[in-house]
Amino acid sequence: MFISQSQFHEHDMSKLIKGAVVPRPIAWVSSVNDSGVRNLAPFSFFTVASMDPITLCFSIGSIKKDKDTLINIRETKQFAVNIVSEHLANQMYVSSKAYEPHEDEFTIADTLEEQCRLVNAPLVAEAPVTMECQLDKIIEIGSNNLVLGKVVGYHIKEEVYEEKDKVNPHKLAPVGRMAGDYSYIKEFYTLPNPDLPE
Repeated sequence: MFISQSQFHEHDMSKLIKGAVVPRPIAWVSSVNDSGVRNLAPFSFFTVASMDPITLCFSIGSIKKDKDTLINIRETKQFAVNIVSEHLANQMYVSSKAYEPHEDEFTIADTLEEQCRLVNAPLVAEAPVTMECQLDKIIEIGSNNLVLGKVVGYHIKEEVYEEKDKVNPHKLAPVGRMAGDYSYIKEFYTLPNPDLPE
C-alpha cells in the first residue's frame, strides 16, 4: 500500500505517522509564567537537535490557541525538560490534560517540585534526569512550533548515573509513547545479533 501526498486527505495521517514513529521519548516540560504560575506538560515530539551546542527540541501543537508551555517559554526564555520514568507515568498523564492558565499542574498531578539552579523554572524532583534549558529559538512549522533550547544544566539521580558518564537504562526506566498508548522500554540488545528473527 502506498499513500501519496494527494491522497493524505483520504486517511487519518496523524494516526499513521504517530503509529509508525515509535517509541517516542517524552519531554515533560516544566516552566513558569511571569506571574509565577508553574506549568508542567508532556510532549512526545522530542529529541536532541545538536550536541554542539547541546540543544534539545520538542514540538508544540496549536489547535485553537497557544499552549501555556509555549506562552511561558516565549515570556521567560527558560524551561526544563524532565525525563519520565515508569513511576511517574500516571502523574505525567494527569498533567497532559487541558487546564486553565492559572492552574498549577504540579499541584494537580501531585508532583514534587524543586527550583532549577540556572534557569527560572521548576523541575520534577523525582525525575531521574532533568535538563535545564535556555531558549535558542522557536520555529513555526505549519500548525506547530518547534522549540529549541540550549542545555545549561543537567541533573541526574545518583542511582541512575554510571561511571564514565553513562545513564543506566534499566534504572532510568523511561516511558515511550506509541500511537495512542505508552510502552515499557526494558529490553536491550547489541548488533550484530544472531538471535534476532530472520
